[in-house]
Amino acid sequence: MSSLRDATAESPAPVRAVANAISQYIDRLGTVWVEGQIAQFSRRPGLNTVFITLRDTVADLSISVTCARTLFDGLNPPLVEGASVVIHAKPSFYAGRGSLALHAREIRMVGLGELLARIERRRQLLAAEGLFAPELKRRLPFLPRQIGLITAPGSDAERDVIENARRRWPAVRVRVAAARMQGANCAREVMEALDVLERDAETDVIVIARGGGSIEDLLPFSDEAVIRAVAKVRTPVVSAIGHEADQPLLDLVADVRASTPTDAARRIVPDFAEEQARVSQARERVRAALRRTVEREQAALTALRSRPAMADPRTLIDARLDEVASLRERARRSLRHRLDRAHDEIHHQAARAAALSPLATLRRGYAVLQSEGGHVVTSLGELAAGAAISVRVADGRLSATVDSLHPATPVAEPDESDA
Repeated sequence: MSSLRDATAESPAPVRAVANAISQYIDRLGTVWVEGQIAQFSRRPGLNTVFITLRDTVADLSISVTCARTLFDGLNPPLVEGASVVIHAKPSFYAGRGSLALHAREIRMVGLGELLARIERRRQLLAAEGLFAPELKRRLPFLPRQIGLITAPGSDAERDVIENARRRWPAVRVRVAAARMQGANCAREVMEALDVLERDAETDVIVIARGGGSIEDLLPFSDEAVIRAVAKVRTPVVSAIGHEADQPLLDLVADVRASTPTDAARRIVPDFAEEQARVSQARERVRAALRRTVEREQAALTALRSRPAMADPRTLIDARLDEVASLRERARRSLRHRLDRAHDEIHHQAARAAALSPLATLRRGYAVLQSEGGHVVTSLGELAAGAAISVRVADGRLSATVDSLHPATPVAEPDESDA
């Protein structure tokens, strides 16, 4: 068969021929710029290709798009579902599956997607400077003396903040610094109002409040100048911009983010009824604790009074009197015992002294001779015939004169050889 046009019912073309022909025709189309919305995307493990479903923004049509993982991951900000994009791609027909897809070579954010991309890049730069660091967040005062409110005059946000704050704490004061909450002059007026409230010494907290709106309406609250101005103030700032789903950059730099203006009032001002109830509960707890303490001490006092010693204090004195008498008797016995031992010791020592005394020797018939000078005579060589001497006996002295001297006969000592 020369071409698909020659195919007939009797001689049909095979599927592969039709698929190859379609693939060749689509390959000749070249590249194309296509605009759409990201419906979904998926990364499959082990593949370097990301599969994207691109949906038409008007008609209910979609087409598959493939792109390299490096291209997809290199997008800043990251691609998210719902983003509007323009893709430079080449159509391709996969004959094996019989499916048509676009192979992306370049992806650009457009419209809202481009706006979100700019905001995301700004967020990354400011975050890198540390403006959103958690340690920079300041705590809100328990009960502010005055609330500074930046909002559009006469707006629902102003009414919600003031009414809910006064409903929770009737005596609270609110100073409103009017500023446009959208438009070209919004960022400038918000910064001017912020400066006015920052210079007011009575203002303890500042609320920037606005109702919901489109991303374009909330764009001033992602303005870099506004973010830096909020980061510089010393007064705590509460961001109450839009609804729960809205998150301008002001929410990241503010000390507290409130989902709505009503939520901002709830976070800033304590509820008077709740605090009054807490005070009542605290008083009751103090009373109960004091009552338990008094009852415990009373029980302890009653237990002490019920003891015998407290019932009749004289029992303590009687017991101590008996103890003193016992100790006194023990002291007497100990003293007598010591005196008896000392007396016996004295007699014993006196007996020993008497036994060792020279008088005892004299009583046995011995005498002590002394010369006239009082020198004790121990040898005949110390005296001469006719010398006067004094004789000491056991009961006194007597005077005598030496008539003659008779030396004693020496006793022969034994010879060692005889031994």
